[in-house]
Amino acid sequence: MARTRERSRSPDPHQPLSPKRFKASHPTGPRLESIKPAQLTRDAASKFHNGLFDHQNISRHHSSYESNGPFKHVVVDKLFQDELLQNVKDECLTQLSFTEKETDIYKVNQTGDLASLNFLSPDQLARLPNILALRDALYSKTFRDFLQAVTGCGPLSGTKQDMSVNTYTRGCHLLNHDDVIGTRRVSYILYMPLPNYQMWQKDWGGALELYPVRKVEGSTREGADQWEPEPIPSKSIPPSWNQFIFFEVQPGKSFHSVEEVVVGGDGRERLSISGWFHTAQEGEEGYVPKPPSDVKSSREQLKESSTVFTGYPGTGESDTSIPDGLTSSDVAFLSEFLNPVYLQPRTMKALANRFVEESSLELHSFLCNDIAESLETRLRTLDIRDGLSSAERGGKIPGHTAGLDGADGNWEIRGPPHKWRYCHLKPRIGSPSSTPPPSSSSASAPAVRVRAEAVTPRAANPSAAANLRSLQDELFTSTPFRKWLSLVTKLVPMRHWVEARRFRPGLDYTLAMSEESEARLDVVLGLTPGKLEDEPGRGKYGWQSADWGGWECYMAPHDEEDDPAVYRSSVHKKAAAAAAAALSSKAPTNGNGKKSNRHDNDSSCSSDHSLSDVEMDEEEDSTLLTVLPGFNRLLLVLRDERVMRFVKYVSAAADGSRWDVCGEYEVGMVQEDDSGSEGSGGSERGHP
Repeated sequence: MARTRERSRSPDPHQPLSPKRFKASHPTGPRLESIKPAQLTRDAASKFHNGLFDHQNISRHHSSYESNGPFKHVVVDKLFQDELLQNVKDECLTQLSFTEKETDIYKVNQTGDLASLNFLSPDQLARLPNILALRDALYSKTFRDFLQAVTGCGPLSGTKQDMSVNTYTRGCHLLNHDDVIGTRRVSYILYMPLPNYQMWQKDWGGALELYPVRKVEGSTREGADQWEPEPIPSKSIPPSWNQFIFFEVQPGKSFHSVEEVVVGGDGRERLSISGWFHTAQEGEEGYVPKPPSDVKSSREQLKESSTVFTGYPGTGESDTSIPDGLTSSDVAFLSEFLNPVYLQPRTMKALANRFVEESSLELHSFLCNDIAESLETRLRTLDIRDGLSSAERGGKIPGHTAGLDGADGNWEIRGPPHKWRYCHLKPRIGSPSSTPPPSSSSASAPAVRVRAEAVTPRAANPSAAANLRSLQDELFTSTPFRKWLSLVTKLVPMRHWVEARRFRPGLDYTLAMSEESEARLDVVLGLTPGKLEDEPGRGKYGWQSADWGGWECYMAPHDEEDDPAVYRSSVHKKAAAAAAAALSSKAPTNGNGKKSNRHDNDSSCSSDHSLSDVEMDEEEDSTLLTVLPGFNRLLLVLRDERVMRFVKYVSAAADGSRWDVCGEYEVGMVQEDDSGSEGSGGSERGHP
């Protein structure tokens, strides 16, 4: 794997950035004078919509707050005077600069921290009179008292302001989280969707999604129950002009996300001001030191691993020796699945030498032709049948149950969505994998009973699900494949966890997680079909350009004070650079005399496209490896402890689903003596 470098602190999904330069170059008004507190309170009230602070209105909002689900929240239809908000919108578009930021959890265009406007020059301040008026009104005592009366949240800070302007253009999104960081107490969003004279349509995306929670069985913290979100939101609120939504930030409860925006380029944008009210700070009236919470936040839960491994029959912890080679029966079994070129001793030796040096490999045309051709056709057909192909959806986001209700009934959703959401094959009753791992929720019917007997030839399996289950349950968990992995990595797989996965466009992803104390061998067989043909004059796009997401990314360990769910915006740039590097590759034969399948998204050399191959700025190089979706490609990565890994959200723009068979293997390391010879043992081989 590429060398790890220390990275600078990264912001969380909403955290305001350093102030940006304004677009205007000449002042348009006089210097703003400070407003005395009493005057500010009176002036602030006049900025809000008529009747907002009436006793009956406050009582109505309080009743709504108490009764709303899946967690307490309020939707205020009109917050500010319309003229003020129109002027704020104009200043945002003409005076502020937006920066596109993309991480594992979000993609958004964001301004600097509006709380930092106090540090700007008088000339700069003079260009933002309406934004300043809105900010001061929002954090005024009048409005903070209103929030406290509605929610019962306790005293809120008037000095710690935390807000920014965000615009969601086509492809922008924010995945599931609970907003729990520091002293945040109330989360809010004020909508200014564009164009403001046109009602925002539900089909355009951008809705705020709220999630119900379930108790995590057997998980307590100092006697308190722990909670996680269900995979499917129970409430969706599309944006509308001057609408204001707020809720109390609560660990294990306030889980929400922002649906991908699927329109843009024609003036339609989801423009908003969002941020938080914090608890009263030290020195302010009502300040009380924040006690530690008994309930874990989404950030804390991201640090927990829940993988349940299965051992190999007849092996023990002392069995850490690398085999001398494959037996004839091993070769006979593996030949039913693998491209025979990867079973040649010379090939395996060359791959092992490269893996020992780089800790990662990407092998193309990995499956034999018959299985690959059968799978590609069937996976395309399955997306069409389930309404998940781009032609079937017409660019819209599919429903959350898409792909679950087919005639075969083989798929269910894997959650919880603050860690991951994707479809996986329903476990076979009685199989070792029939029990879901801890901290994992699934949304579907009970597991189906499937045939246990093997089908030969393997391509004769009756469905795509049967093909995938054969790879998942027969190949990846087999002793011959364990031997093959050992020969090409010089590691010894001890236990395994394997899952066939489907990432649906507009819905699915995994967020960055890591193992805190142990290395893992990741083995991922990419099975994502490419585009059928290029569009004339459009050039390369889609999976190749990283525009559709779905790429597998490995990140350097984060600092303890950083949010583990958040990474630098260079990730997408490096994914695109990896895509560019892939375009120059050439396809090999598949080793059995036939030309290998060619797909437009297939970079077909038997090597990895690590970020060490791409020249990037030193300070941004926290990305260790980025691999784009492809068909019939096997990725092998030795993932060190604390190295973070995720699959980027698959955009609704994608042609169809991203498919793979993903395996994680606990490994015994091979010790090298001073002479370079290998010996078995439990100590680790040196690796990055």
